[in-house]
Amino acid sequence: MSLIPDYANAVGSAMSYNRKAADTKGKEKTDGNASSEKTGKANKADKTDRTGKTGTVTGRTIGNPKLSEKAAKYYEELKRKYSNMDFILVSEDQKEKARAQAGSYANASKMVVLIDEDKIERMAEDENYRRQYEAIIANAGSGIAQMKSSLEASGTKVKGYGMQVNDGGTATYFAVLQKSSDAQKERIEKKREKAAEEKKAEARRAQKEAQEKRIRDGKNQRDEHATERVNKTDEASEADWENTVTITASSIGELLKKISDYQQNERMNTVQTKEERLVGGHIDYKG
Repeated sequence: MSLIPDYANAVGSAMSYNRKAADTKGKEKTDGNASSEKTGKANKADKTDRTGKTGTVTGRTIGNPKLSEKAAKYYEELKRKYSNMDFILVSEDQKEKARAQAGSYANASKMVVLIDEDKIERMAEDENYRRQYEAIIANAGSGIAQMKSSLEASGTKVKGYGMQVNDGGTATYFAVLQKSSDAQKERIEKKREKAAEEKKAEARRAQKEAQEKRIRDGKNQRDEHATERVNKTDEASEADWENTVTITASSIGELLKKISDYQQNERMNTVQTKEERLVGGHIDYKG
């Protein structure tokens, strides 16, 4: 009996088995790579979903607000649309701080709009929501412009106006007024006088140093007085801003009333001179 056929059959079976095993292993590897790639993509997508606010935020901010690319693009369009306003983007965790310190962000030349990142995100996605809040901003702009004109005509000194866009389709409006009572004026004047005295002393020191330097090297120092004038102006401006009061309200009508009430209270608290008390005079306020 020949062993050759049996040996050939055995070799053939072994080769067939090896081919099947190799095919199975190759398929498993291919499937594994595909699965790994799919999982990697899913993980990357999840990560992007969690942290994917990659849009560039420009302009004034409070906190560290972040926007998606779509929201960042819309925010730029919103600022261009209302270019007569000064937008400040607020991070979600700084909303209460912005509300408490709204007056400190006032702009003397433009109405300030404090708006948080979540509202910009939703405005970029939801057309109805966008229309609702853009209407709030537009109405505030026209309403405050009218109020500003009226107050300026009455002689009321307002340093700046603004609004903070709230949840639920509402807004808070604010105005920063310069305190005008005699006591406040006196405090401002004293601060100015103190700053002026300090600057004079500084100028004297600078002049002495300049004279000594001229003696040493013959060079003439000519810019101390110009610097003094600039610094004195800055000091006076800071003093004016420090002596302000911020009035807030839930509507422009309420804000106007509160401003009027504040001015009335200021008039009542104004210290009259001895001559005015003797003649029974009073300070006339047109408002």
